[in-house]
Amino acid sequence: MTTITSHSEVTLHFTIKLSDGSVADSTHNMGKPAKFVMGDGSLSDNFEQCLIGLQQGDSRSIELKAIDAFGLPNPDNIHYMDRAKFVGDNQVEVGTIMAFSGPDGMEIPGIITDIAGDSVTVDFNHPLAGQDVTFDVEILAVETSNS
Repeated sequence: MTTITSHSEVTLHFTIKLSDGSVADSTHNMGKPAKFVMGDGSLSDNFEQCLIGLQQGDSRSIELKAIDAFGLPNPDNIHYMDRAKFVGDNQVEVGTIMAFSGPDGMEIPGIITDIAGDSVTVDFNHPLAGQDVTFDVEILAVETSNS
């Protein structure tokens, strides 16, 4: 049986729970597992360290502090935009998540956190930034990556 190493390709189901026990996200809800290569940057280093040594069929609950999960909120990721930029079908309401074009052309999700007159505050921090979370993981497959 293959054990997860720093070069493994891993297929797993996960459920992210907040400190109050509520479910923030789950691959079970999407109906298909997640797949990634260790070290590809999709997971924090600390989370990857918690996976090393696990094998296909293993299940674990991994508690992560905010800094090791989705990071802490960064004030530089909060932007103030002119309400006039939100035209057409876009509903400008607090709590709305919208996609914005980043400097590299990639879409970045932002959540509208405040509207004051003609100023709209958009937070580009990860929605779970600043929160301690528990990942319940179920390892479905482990393959050795050739990279």
